[in-house]
Order: sequence, then structure tokens, then C-alpha cells
Amino acid sequence: MMTVDINSRYGLNPAHSEVVEACKIIEPCNALDMGCSNGRNALHMSQLGFNVTAVDNNPDAINMLRQIVSEEGINNIEARVDDINDAELSGEYGLIACTVTLMFLNPSRVDAVIDDMQLHTQPGGYNLIVCAMDTAEHPCPVPFPFTFKAGQLRDAYQGWELLKYNEEVGTMHNGAQLQFATMLARKPNK
Repeated sequence: MMTVDINSRYGLNPAHSEVVEACKIIEPCNALDMGCSNGRNALHMSQLGFNVTAVDNNPDAINMLRQIVSEEGINNIEARVDDINDAELSGEYGLIACTVTLMFLNPSRVDAVIDDMQLHTQPGGYNLIVCAMDTAEHPCPVPFPFTFKAGQLRDAYQGWELLKYNEEVGTMHNGAQLQFATMLARKPNK
């Protein structure tokens, strides 16, 4: 797969495993990579034919992604600086991916961000979320501003088809073990 080459060529981690899996069942469409950092997921999706809007609040990360897009001649990624906390998406998306991003947001804004994601997902479209949890069984060892409680993410997607949902312990790229809520949900066709 070409993306591994691009990502490794620029010193980026491979695309998130959940993004890779989701792209096996989701047809290329307009996609939003929320909290894209340097673009590891956006680059993967673009290589598969998705038209990707990649947003992050870090101008340095967005500039690096823009440089990669320019150097590689990629024409299906639009990278822009955006504060996800604002919950002011524009456009409609067939896939919104938000992997290991929500835990860095202002906790008081997470519900609005999720509502905004749902509002800007096309009927039949998908939301992919991976976020740290903090539960009695698995207290979060990292002081993230936001973590989900048990069942909280599932409850936010009442009425959507949950293609995947779990709350399992996983390992972050830095080796920290923590519990994650992982969900791929499909919006009803109305």
C-alpha cells in the first residue's frame, strides 16, 4: 500500500488501525479527519480515493501536511487549521474520523463537538471515534482534559447503527496502557 511509503518517507506513524479497518468497508467519499496532526490518517484515506478535509489546531502540523501534499502532488487533501472545540463544521461528510482527539478537547465542548459531527454526517455516512476512557476498573494514567465514562460514547449514538463498539484496554504508541472507547457508527438513511 502506497500510504505506508508516504508515511514512513516523512517520518509519520502508519495510519491508525481503526481507520485502516474502516476504510475496508467504507466506499471512498468526502471524509473529515478531525485532529489530523501531521496527516497520517488523511494520507492513508487520500491514497484510497477519499476526498479528505484534514483539520487540526496545530499550525505546524497543518503546515507539515500541506508540505507533504505539495511535494507528493496530492490533490484530494485540504488541510486547514481549525479549533475543533468550536464545533462549527461546514460541509457534509460520508466519513468523519476522530481518533485519539477528543481527549485533548475542552471537556465542556465534547457533547457539542459530537452533535456537530453527527449533524454534518450524510445519511448513511459514518463516524469513527477512538478516545481514552477513565473508569473505576481502569483509571486513566494520563491526565487528559477529557475521557469517556463507561457507555458514554455508545449513549451519544442512540439511533445509529453501531458496526463496531468496544471499551477495551489498549496501548498507546508511547507504551501507556489505557482503556479506549472505540466506535464505528453508521447514520440512519432517514
